[in-house]
Amino acid sequence: MRRFGEKLYQLRIRRGLTLTELGNLLSVHNTFVSQLEKGRKVPNAEMILRVADTFDLTTDQLMRDELDLPEKHC
Repeated sequence: MRRFGEKLYQLRIRRGLTLTELGNLLSVHNTFVSQLEKGRKVPNAEMILRVADTFDLTTDQLMRDELDLPEKHC
């Protein structure tokens, strides 16, 4: 799930969000977001759905190996 963390980081930075801001949007603590980004925590299905919804993505788009996403999603 390291790719998930890398993608989460990329999405957060492109949107201009801090760890705290994204944590608030996802209803989790900012340290949990940091651990997801670093690959230290594995997201469950609910968290994957929350992240996808937050960034207006499908879960397929979020979980694909490619890290590059169209700018409109950020």
